[in-house]
Formats: sequence, structure tokens, C-alpha cells
Amino acid sequence: MPSILWFEQIGMGDVGCVGGKNASLGEMVCKLGESGVRVPAGFATTSAAYRDFIAENAIETPMQERIRLYQAGRIPLEQAGAEIRDLILSAHLPDNFARDIRAAYDQLEERAKAKNPDVAVRSSATAEDLPDASFAGQQETFLNIRGHRALLEACLSCFASLFTDRAISYREAKGFDHFSVALSIGIQQMVRSDLAGSGVIFTIDTETGFPHVAVISAAWGLGETVVQGSVDPDKYVVFKPLLATPGTCPIIEKTCGEKAVRMIYADGGGKSTRIVATRLSQRGKFVLDDAEIVELGRWAVLVEKHYGRPMDLEWAKDGQSGLIYLVQARPETVQSGRSGAAFRTYRLKAKAQPILSGAAVGGAIAAGKACVLRNAGDMARFPDGAILVTGNTDPDWVPLMRRAGGIVTDHGGSTSHAAIVSRELGVPAVIGTGHATALLREGQPITLSCAGGEQGFVYDGLLDYESEEIDPGSFPATRTQVMVNIAEPASAFQWWRLPAKGVGLARMEFIINTLIKAHPMALLHPERVAEADRRKIADLIKDHADGADYFVDLLSRGIARLAAPYYPHPAIVRLSDFKTNEYAHLIGGSGFEPHEENPMLGFRGASRYYDERYREGFSAECQALKRVREVMGFANVIIMVPFCRTPAEADRVLAIMAQNGLRRGEHALQIYMMCEIPSNVVLAQEFAKRFDGFSIGSNDLTQLVLGVDRDSEFLATLFDEREEAVKIMIGDVIAKAHAAGIRIGICGQGPSDHPDFAEFLVHQGIDSISLNPDSFAKAIKSIAEAEVAGG
Repeated sequence: MPSILWFEQIGMGDVGCVGGKNASLGEMVCKLGESGVRVPAGFATTSAAYRDFIAENAIETPMQERIRLYQAGRIPLEQAGAEIRDLILSAHLPDNFARDIRAAYDQLEERAKAKNPDVAVRSSATAEDLPDASFAGQQETFLNIRGHRALLEACLSCFASLFTDRAISYREAKGFDHFSVALSIGIQQMVRSDLAGSGVIFTIDTETGFPHVAVISAAWGLGETVVQGSVDPDKYVVFKPLLATPGTCPIIEKTCGEKAVRMIYADGGGKSTRIVATRLSQRGKFVLDDAEIVELGRWAVLVEKHYGRPMDLEWAKDGQSGLIYLVQARPETVQSGRSGAAFRTYRLKAKAQPILSGAAVGGAIAAGKACVLRNAGDMARFPDGAILVTGNTDPDWVPLMRRAGGIVTDHGGSTSHAAIVSRELGVPAVIGTGHATALLREGQPITLSCAGGEQGFVYDGLLDYESEEIDPGSFPATRTQVMVNIAEPASAFQWWRLPAKGVGLARMEFIINTLIKAHPMALLHPERVAEADRRKIADLIKDHADGADYFVDLLSRGIARLAAPYYPHPAIVRLSDFKTNEYAHLIGGSGFEPHEENPMLGFRGASRYYDERYREGFSAECQALKRVREVMGFANVIIMVPFCRTPAEADRVLAIMAQNGLRRGEHALQIYMMCEIPSNVVLAQEFAKRFDGFSIGSNDLTQLVLGVDRDSEFLATLFDEREEAVKIMIGDVIAKAHAAGIRIGICGQGPSDHPDFAEFLVHQGIDSISLNPDSFAKAIKSIAEAEVAGG
């Protein structure tokens, strides 16, 4: 076997020869280059060269002896690893092997047309990047290596890194024989990402396993800061099914990370790279523009399709040429390795105020005492099952992470080392909280929850929680279209495994409240709000051109995220339906909202959209919906008008929507109406001429039919959707809708709470029932039983 092979000479069939990392690079060069995927040029040393090196220096026997002593408990891991690495670093590369490396480097110099080109020297073990073992970060990488001498030294260091303490520990845990594993070295032309940016791509949502998105992390400088978790990166989420639709830009999330530091080339001093503070002008700026994000999304789809499985990729942008490259590709080993459709959900039993937040990893809840460690040297005092609190982790922390009940870090993102390893170990973690090590005390009882979507929270004290196993494969089929209500974009992907036929209710006000946080009119007219609120708004919109751009951007991406899990099934998005008292609590809201004695029956829903006091805000809502449907490509979004009192009011709202580019029937746009006021039932034939469908809001309909304030604790026993008067109203409007030839469903709370109410709806012939996700399993069985009983 030759000692050197170029990437274009190797592929995935050569893992035993050049290791998983190099085999994958060769595979992409050979098979995906014609599709436009760019991979930097390079070559790999072979496993035969490594074995020749070990044999020529006669060091295998003393290496084996150190491992035997460690396994027998006679010397610690640190001693065994250090002595084996010393044996390797004290050895010499065989003359023929060193000559081949120098010659290949000279050829790379000719290809690059540059004297002493800078290269990345990466370790690639023959038991690495396998479907069931990632070996993430176990061996070393050396960046910005120039010249023959530095290259040969880096190669020797790569060989030694096969026996880092973390690599030994990982192989022990996975059951790999240390001496059946060989090491290949990848020598790859550097991408000058020190002058631009770099990051990581997962072709699957790493927390929920949702397969239809690519999740991209990005930071300025060389990519090691993202992988190591020493930086809080940008995060972009791309919806993969719409990437093939011409003219679409399906980026459903863009979050600007702090990116406080970056790794760049070092100028002498014996080091090849150094960490520096990121310029303030860059911290608030996205690393990639939309076209580059979409390009990486398309590459992610190509790579995933070629390998036939979810993938974990690394990318880098060259600051000189402006071109983007893929520099690594390995299998994603956590979500793709989970068998079956069943999944477990967790829920805190009581509400509490979090003291920290960050990226959620693992979807679970953990409680225990905090153990605050600032460096790996303190690991000996960590008690099993404690919550590890630290700045960030690297592979040296893995043995300790394996013993932790949960993990909280100051820095990092969803693709950092701490996040990747926590997922693989099945340990819940809250990553990138900012100041956990400063805030949390040693021994402090805490609870961390990753059960609410992509954001995780840390609470003071030990909180009660419960969990449930859900097996969607056991759910019966139904004639009735069973949909889900999704409240917040952050939790949208959590329920993708449910066999729902779409989203029956996505509330726009939830997006405004949780993502946008400010009153729409205050964002459009900050000059009309108090100075303190104006400062808050300025901080919110700092990454956007102005308040209008901020509102439309966040609202459109929030809607798209809600529409994604069940695409191409419909996603019914309800226009904002805050009451005046709720709007007033938003930042800047008090200056735009009147005081009302009864906001529930006041200035809400449709009446706001054509009123001069909110008309500009409604136009911004329409712009966001138009962007979701026509720019991002989510044509499955149906718009729903809430609290529409009269047909004349419906006409005014539809006219305003048409003026804002949302005309019923154009671009297959459907517009529904919430049926929640008695007038909607009485005049259903008239409303049916104006809308494509109805969705019954049983909460408001019940309170208005019975005259019961749904928020009053004194009247709680009187509020019941199953009262005969309410059921007569519902049965009447279902019949009228069908007579008019339009669809009708229900999105209120009733069917989720009361199985007998769901049975009543089925017997009335309702077209769809939308349920809260946590009651889906129970309610769908009731629906199926009612269909069988009714024939």
C-alpha cells in the first residue's frame, strides 16, 4: 500500500486505509464535486504508513504494556497516555515516508500556485466517524502549518494524538481495541476563514430529530471556536423541502450570536493560531448572507442524499476568494441512531421563573446539586449525578460528562463540543447561558429543563416534573382530519412525529409575545414611546435596519417555523388577537393602547385591522405573511381572521388584506374565519360567501353563548363547552358550513379536555379537530372510537 493517497483517489470504501474523516473528504471530492460542492485540495497518509512507523521504531510492545497496566488499575490514565505519547514523539518518521510527505506537499504547492502554502493537518482514525461512534474531537488538528519541517512535526503530533487521554477513554467505553486502530493524516489546503468565517451544519434538528431542516452555526475566524464551544455563534435554520423550489429562500430562523472571540493566524512566536477579541462591528453582524445560507442548505441536502443518512458537516468561507468550502463530513450519530417512532416528553408540574437560559440539548429535565468547575484539573471533586456547571468543555471533559446528571455552560451553541457530546451521552444540557459559573453556587440545588423547545432554562431549587412515553405508531387512523395547535415557534419541532394532518391553530400573538417582545406600533413609531422603552427597542432591533424590518423578519420566520413540521399539510395562522391590556404589557405598548373596562369584548381581533390606531401594525403582519408564502415558499399557510363581528367588518378586513398583497384566491391563498361569536353562527351563510373555511373557537363561543367570563374563577364551574346551548350552536354552524360548501373545524380547548365533546363533534360531521399536542394521544383514540360507533 502506498504511504500517500490524494483525496481524488479515495472514497468511503477506504476507511480502513485512510480513516473516516479522510475517506469522507475523498468521497465528496470524487462524487459531489460535479454538483457544485467545493472541498479544498489535499492528500492523506495511509494506515500502512502508520503501522510501518510503529514497527520501524519498535514501540508497539512498550505501548501495549502501558495500556495493560492502565487496564489493570496499576497506573492512572494520565500516566499511561503521557508515556505512550512520549514514545511516539521521541520516535522518527521513516525516511521514505517523510520523503513522500514532502513531495506531496510540493505538489500541493504547485496546485495552489503559492510558496509554502498553509495547510490544515488533521487526524483521521480508522475507527472514526462511524454510524454508531462519532469519536468527535478525540484526536488533534493543527491549522496554518507551513513548510516541510513544520508539516513533519505536525504529522508526528497527529500520530501521538491517537493516544490522548480522551481518545483512550473513548475507545475503552466503545469497546475498540487500541492497537487495531490506525491513524491516517489529512493534509488539506487551508481555507482562509481566518479572514471570514466558518462553522458547522447538521442535516437534521439535533434536539428533536426533525429531519426536514438543516441547522447551521457560524462564527468569525477559524472553525475551532465553534467546535470547541468557546464562542456563541450565529444560528441559521433552513427548511430543506423548499430548497428545490425556484426563487424561494426558506430560512426559517436567523439568530445573531455574540461571537465575542475569533481564531486567526498567529504571526510567529511558535504558534500557528491565536484567539483574539472580535471587533465590535462584527459581533452584531451575521457571518453569512441569505444566498450563502441557502447554498450551504443545498449542499447539506446533496451530501445527506449521497450518504443516505443525516450528516454532521464543517464548512469554511475563504476571506480572499469569497468562496465557501466543506472541510469535513461525518455521520450524525445521535438522532439518526434512535430506533422507532416512540419518543418521551417531559413537563414541569408547576410554573417557575428561570434564573438562566441557553440552547437546550436533550429534550429532558434534570435536577440536582450544582458542581461548579472552571478547569479540567478540578474533575476529581465532581460527585456522580451532580449538575456540571462550567465555562465550556473540550474532549478532555468527556469522562466527567458521562457521570453528570445534567450540564450547564457559559459559552457555546447547539453545535459545540458540549452540545454534541451531551446528546451522544443522553445527558440534558443548557448551553451558552452567559454567566452560569458566576451566578450558580457550589452545591446549589437546581433544575434544568430542555423540554420546551430550542431554549433551555435553569431554575433555582429542585422542581417536580413528570415524563411520558408516546408511541405514534399505536395511534388509529381517522376519517376526521386531526390537527395540532402549536403555541410557540421554539417548540414547533418537538411534536413532528405525531401523525397530525397539519396545524389547526398557530397564534400570531404568541410569536409577537415570545420572539418580538415589543408592540408593533412602538417598533414602527419609536419616537412616540418613553425614553426607557425606546432604549429597549433600540437594543432589540440592533441587528436590523429598523423596527419594521425587525417585526416583519421575526414574525415571518416564526410563522414559517410553525408551518414547517407538517408541511405540505395546511398550517392555519390566526392574525393577532391580543386584547388591549395584553398589548399594553408589550414594550412600548402602554402609549398605544386605550384603557378598557372589559378588554375581552373590546378593541380586539378584526376591529383593529382597519382602525387607524393599528392599521400600520396590521400592514406589517400582512407583509410577514406574504413573505412566508411567496418568498419562503410556505404556500400551505392559511390565514385566519379572529373575532369578526359582522359581514361588513369582514369586507373591510379582506379589502385591507388585498391592499397589502393578500388577496383571497391569488397564489392559492385561502382565508378562514374564527367562528367564535354568536353572530358568526346566525349569519354563517353570509360569512361563508367571504371565507374559504371556518374554525370554531369554542372558548369565546362558550363565554358569549352562556354569558360567562372565561377568566373568572368565580364562574369556572359554569364554563363548559358541553352545555346544550353551545352544542346546538356548534351543530348549527357545522350544518350551515357544509350547506355552503366550505370546510369547518374546531381549534378550541374543548376536544383536548373532554373526549365526549370530541365524540359529539365527530357525530356532527365536523371536518377537522385540532388538539393540543400533549392531549393528542388520548383524544385521537376517542375520535376513532366515535367514528366506529357512528358507522
